[in-house]
Formats: sequence, C-alpha cells, structure tokens
Amino acid sequence: MPSLKKPAHKPASKMQKIALVLAGIGLGVALSLSFTAVADKDASANPLPVDELRAFSTVFGLIKQSYVEPVSDKKLIDNAIKGMVSGLDPHSDYLDADAFKDLQVSTQGEFGGLGLEVNMEDGLVRVVSPIEDTPAFKAGVKPGDYIVKIDDTQVQGMSLNDAVSKMRGKAGSTVTLTLLRKGETKPLILPLKRAIVKVQSVKSVLTEPGYGYIRITQFQERTTENLATALGDLYKQNKGPLKGLVLDLRNNPGGLLNSAVGVSAAFLPQGDLVVYTEGRTPDSKVRLTADRSNYQRDDAKSDYFKDLPKDVKTVPIVVLVNGGTASASEIVSGALQDHKRALVLGTQSFGKGSVQTVLPIDATSALKITTARYFTPNGRSIQAKGITPDIEVAEATVAGRGDFSGLEVHESDLEHHLDNPTDKDAGKPKPKDKDTTPAIKLNAAPVIKPQALTASEADSEGPRQLVSKNDYQVQQALNVLKVQQLLQNKGAPVAPAASAPVAAK
Repeated sequence: MPSLKKPAHKPASKMQKIALVLAGIGLGVALSLSFTAVADKDASANPLPVDELRAFSTVFGLIKQSYVEPVSDKKLIDNAIKGMVSGLDPHSDYLDADAFKDLQVSTQGEFGGLGLEVNMEDGLVRVVSPIEDTPAFKAGVKPGDYIVKIDDTQVQGMSLNDAVSKMRGKAGSTVTLTLLRKGETKPLILPLKRAIVKVQSVKSVLTEPGYGYIRITQFQERTTENLATALGDLYKQNKGPLKGLVLDLRNNPGGLLNSAVGVSAAFLPQGDLVVYTEGRTPDSKVRLTADRSNYQRDDAKSDYFKDLPKDVKTVPIVVLVNGGTASASEIVSGALQDHKRALVLGTQSFGKGSVQTVLPIDATSALKITTARYFTPNGRSIQAKGITPDIEVAEATVAGRGDFSGLEVHESDLEHHLDNPTDKDAGKPKPKDKDTTPAIKLNAAPVIKPQALTASEADSEGPRQLVSKNDYQVQQALNVLKVQQLLQNKGAPVAPAASAPVAAK
C-alpha cells in the first residue's frame, strides 16, 4: 500500500501519518487515513463485556455442534467479524487478503474488471457510478441501477466483496449482469466483456478560445502532477491567459487524500486550509493546507505547479458536481467554495464526510474502520448532506431512455450512515432551509439525444468527445464564466458566489 512519507530533506509533516486512501464510495472504499494511535486510551475504563462474550461463545459452540453441515472455525470467526464491522456504518469493513489488494490496486489507476463504483443497499449491489471509458460505461450502465444477478448467481445475500470478486476476472472474459432500473418494467440483461481498466484521471480540452475544461475522474497517485500538465497544455493551446475554467468532478467517487489537497492547492494561495478532521484520538485531528509538503510525492524533484502561469490562482472557475461526487471530490469542491475561489454548479453531492483508518490485523487481513469526520475550511461537515451547489442545474433528460434525475445514491440513503455533527437535519432537505437551498436555480434541463452508448454503439462510434454539445451542465458552466467575463470587462464587481437566492428565468 503506497503511503505518504517525509522527503529526506524535510522534517516529518502531518501527512506522514496519512496512509493512502480517501475513496468515497467505490467498492465501499472511503476516505482512509492511517493514524499511529490504535488503542483506545480509555480502554482501562471500559472492561470487556463478559456476559456478551459468554453469549457469543455459546452461539459459536451451538453452531459447531448442531449446524446441518460442518463449519470451520475460521469461517465462523470471519463471518462474526464481518457482521460486527458492517453493522457500524456503510464504510467500515473487514478486509481479507483479496479485498485489501483491491484497495491498493484501485488507487493506482489500473485494474481488471467492468469499471463500476458500487455499494451495498438492502442486500443488493447498487451502482453509484460507472467509470468513464470502461465496459460498464460503454454498455450504458446507469447510476442507481441495482445489480440483482451476476451470471446465474443471485446477488442478494452476497457480501459486497464477494459480488465485486465475481464481477472481476481475466480481461477478455465475459460476465452477464442482470439489472433493475427505475422506469423499466423488465430486468435489463447486459453481457459485458471484462477489460483491463486503465483510468486516466485527468482529461482536458480547450472548448473554445479562452475557456478550458478539465475532468478529474478519480484522485490517483499522479493526479496532481497530471493536473499541472493539463493546465500547462491549456495555456499553451490558448497562447495566453484563460478567461475561465470548468473543473468537472461529476461522478468522481474520490481517491487519494494528498491528491485532493494537491488539486485544491493548484488554485488556492499557499497555506490556505483545505480540510481538517476531528475524531476521538489526538492523531485523528489533522489540518491539511495548500502546501507542497501535503501533496508532493517523495520522488518529485520540484513543485508540480512552479512553472504554471500566476493567473492559475485567479482564473474564474466553475466546479461541476452531482450525486456521484463524493469524498475527495467533495473536499476539493468544499475548499474552493469556502474560499470563494469557485462557483459550484450542478446537483447536491453524495455527502461522504467520514474518515476510515486501515488497521492491520495480521499479515493477510486488515480492518477499515471509521475514526473521524472531515470538515471544510469553514467548519462544515458534509456528512449525509453533501455540497450544496451555488447554482443548481439538473442533468438533462435523455430522450428515449427515461429520466434518471431521481436515481442518484447519497450517503443519507445508506443504512447505518453517520449523523452530521453540524446539521441535525442533514439528509432531510427542507426547501426553505437556506443552507440546503442553492443560491441560483436554473430552469429544468431540456430533453437531449441519448449520450449513454450501448455495447454495439460503443464499438461502432469510436471514442466519444470529451465535452458534448448536449451536456447541459457543461454548457451552463461555460455560460456562467462568460457572464463573469462580461461583467469584469464592464468594470462591475464579480462575486465568486451568489449571496442571495435568485430565481433564474
């Protein structure tokens, strides 16, 4: 498992304590910090519950003696641990050898399978988001789809790790998913061919002179330096300063914490607070700022951003979010929003605001357990709430495919989710609550032609354009940037975020 270690020429930093992953929802992977303190310092005041342990021992013995088939001790103990941990919250998990390996591989940008970010709900696997340019994405799998069968095996009753293992396999082999989808009267049966999924985390294009578009699909090991390269390329292509930038974090389930800090640092002044965490132990209290020591990899010779134009720190930005924007991507959105560095446009984000620590049990297994909550620079917890956009713009309805606007999965939909410590009503939006009402709400999005490709369409149409003219949210983001530029040219003050509710017509 890669970790952040101190450079040889620098003293140890807070990031030295952070081991890897902040991945919002993919395969149950979430914001993961590894803190040095493991034991509860108050353990002496909390003796073991003897009566409850005696009951556990009795049940264990009865199963061994009376169950219809012999059961190994290891299986019983593993199942007991899984049940104990899974009952805590949606993101705590017991990681066997395969699950721990999957956790490591998923942050490195290449793995085998279908390319699905999934979670468990009501005993079924629910799709949070298909990853771009993967077999699942090309076949038209949608957020909110329920996977009820994998080949001929029913998913209900299966653990999430077991379901993921069945979907993964050798590249070129096939697997058939049976899906339930809102609005469809019959199950959808999709035969898919597995592939080596190589996730290119940063993609960019100059949409028109002066206006750049950057899409970050996940926060991986090299996302920060890839972002620096993408920004440099946009300025070179434009042959001068940019007038505006769209940062697309839609359906981005998260990834590495240091990469989230690095992406934020690209646009924030040095030293600005990006995120902080609060938990029970002293080591769970961490403050991460936009400083090189908090995002630079050990093998990097210089700051990724040192050769970029200075106006990267001031170029107007619109950040795109939706229900698939989670964890690390919510940290970036919240930091840029709190510092009034960008306008956030789209729909309410996922709301994954808890911290998981990966603690080794032995050489082949580990415990991923929730140890803290994270907060935006202004002290907002987005747990079970998400980032509220400054400008609410729904995704367009897809002609012939139904309306998918109600299919987004949020943290508040998950069983046993943690409460929000700063907003007791999080997950229960009230239209009149100013904290959950966007500053500007545009009219409903229009109906557009289908964008999700079937497997046969994907084979025949070739690579999709990075920015479609039918992407209503992107076009509205560009319109916002152009209005800001127009006001700036006229000498009018341009507020980075709307200060009062406005009904746009």
